[in-house]
Amino acid sequence: MDLLLPHLDERSRRLYLAAEARALGHGGIAQVCKASGCARTTIERGLIELEEEPLAEGRTRRGGGGRKKLRDDNPRLVEALNDLVAADTRGDPMSPLLYTSKSTTKLAEELTRTVQSVSPDTVGRLLHEEGYSLQANAKTREGKEHPDRDAQFKFINKQVKAHQKKGNPVLSVDAKKKELIGNYKNGGQEWHEKGEPVEVNTHDFPDPKVGAARPYGIYDVNRNEGWVNVGCDHDTAAFAVASLRAWWEGLGRDAYPDAQELLVCADGGGSNGYRLRLWKLELAKFAEETGLTVNVCHLPPGTSKWNKIEHRMFSHISMNWRGRPLTSFEVVVNLIGATTTRQGLKVHASLDRQKYPTKIKVTNAEMKTIPLKPGKFHGEWNYKITPS
Repeated sequence: MDLLLPHLDERSRRLYLAAEARALGHGGIAQVCKASGCARTTIERGLIELEEEPLAEGRTRRGGGGRKKLRDDNPRLVEALNDLVAADTRGDPMSPLLYTSKSTTKLAEELTRTVQSVSPDTVGRLLHEEGYSLQANAKTREGKEHPDRDAQFKFINKQVKAHQKKGNPVLSVDAKKKELIGNYKNGGQEWHEKGEPVEVNTHDFPDPKVGAARPYGIYDVNRNEGWVNVGCDHDTAAFAVASLRAWWEGLGRDAYPDAQELLVCADGGGSNGYRLRLWKLELAKFAEETGLTVNVCHLPPGTSKWNKIEHRMFSHISMNWRGRPLTSFEVVVNLIGATTTRQGLKVHASLDRQKYPTKIKVTNAEMKTIPLKPGKFHGEWNYKITPS
């Protein structure tokens, strides 16, 4: 017994001791109790189980034992919980949680007050059983769609294929959100010695003497190659075209020595918006300087997330510098320039310390000098600017 019992589970011990007692015959239960130290009721229970059908494989106890579930004892509990978290209670002025957090603690307090005593852990388990889970807001509603949204995307796709067939550059351009320069917290995590995180400022108050970095990106769709111009001043249309000029001088001229045209795909707003006069005036200057015909296609309103530069380049830049404080403009440039992917993305970066003043007015007379030809389909979105 001393050798065998420690290796048996609860049910197996009862059955073994009961079998020994039966083999001993009259007085066997008392002898086994004395030898094993088990209670008489345990052995008597084992004798009953010896007469029953064996349990299913893997089970040591018959079903139906243990404490009953709260949902079985009080069905009203689950019903009340569903009422508290249901979406239709949000607009009900009588809802007790209308203006409070729907945490398990709050829910447990309300259920304890109205139905029965219950713990936050139990509330969490009941919510999971009812199919609830913690979820963040999902950006899926795009608002009012332009009736020609899909048609504009098809038009852009057609233009991209046509320019790629001719060997012309196809560029996706956009401004990345500004980044504070200094010892500020940057989202994400990075490997460090345990218990030794990088210490950053408690508050993200910008230093007016340093300012913020304003990266403007140009992504070459054909070559899977990007250029980011990191500005130190305002994100204006002049800065956007200056970034395009920096790409042409740094990469484009050598990559496309025979190009006569290029295609620029841009958002409908921001520093490269289709309504900005300064954007078109600066593009005209760029076309005159380079001798290139600049074809522009703007994405329909409210569809900036479909711009290729967002998920082909900017997303990888954000992942590359996650968890690292952007302590200087040079750090920003170096981290952007070190961005690569398994698909072969290469990113080049430059620092632009030029000043780009805001509120520059472009007169009607200046607009008439721009050699701009609107397209037949939505000329406000699709147009070309030729060298004068």
